Amino acid sequence: MTDPHPPVLAVSTVIFALRPDIESGFMTLWLPLVRRTRDPYLGLWALPGGWLPPEEELSAAAASTLRETTGLSPKYLEQLYTFGDLSRSPGSRVVSIVYWALVQSTEADLAAVDENVQWFPADRLPELAFDHNRIVEYALWRLRTKVEYSRIAHAFLGETFTLAQLRDVHEAVLRRALDPANFRRMIESSGTVVDTGLRLAGVPHRPPRLYRYNDSHSLAEQGPLGSTVGWPETPLQSTLHYPRSTT
Repeated sequence: MTDPHPPVLAVSTVIFALRPDIESGFMTLWLPLVRRTRDPYLGLWALPGGWLPPEEELSAAAASTLRETTGLSPKYLEQLYTFGDLSRSPGSRVVSIVYWALVQSTEADLAAVDENVQWFPADRLPELAFDHNRIVEYALWRLRTKVEYSRIAHAFLGETFTLAQLRDVHEAVLRRALDPANFRRMIESSGTVVDTGLRLAGVPHRPPRLYRYNDSHSLAEQGPLGSTVGWPETPLQSTLHYPRSTT
């Protein structure tokens, strides 16, 4: 028997950036949210999202949504989880394929911000629409688990960086201090960074070494699937559309 009310598919994205905490001044995780402009949950904040077009690949739809809502084109985009509880959307069955993305602070500063798009500290969110608080909690758990065994932290940094800057990223994500010597040994033995032979300019005393990513290690672990299908290679277009958010 054909279901008279089949599930509707949507795509949403959790975008993390490191920005200074307003209260402490230390770097913490932030994410952009969009304000709901229609029912259900009119006026509440939600993750950037949209309905899944039938002609578009999943990752391409996630990328399009990010450009339209925030103006961001992250280098790191990975599928997080699929959320489809029966009670997550009033009046209909909506299944959301959720992606997560990481951006550098300089990229985050260029994001579109207005009365319907704002940045919030990831650990101090208001009540969000649908089950988006739960989605963010899961994304935070995934990020904090993964940062300890992969090169994902590099997505927050520029082309070159010091080990102290890399340690700062780990400490901000994990919310705890790390021993500098142990951290250096762990990173140097991992093979994920390469010494450029250069040193950071404009600092007193002995300037620290600059490192770069090891290009043989992928940021997003795609396994046998290869690179993300449908991820745009063109730069961000200047024209942005009105913010949208589904579930």
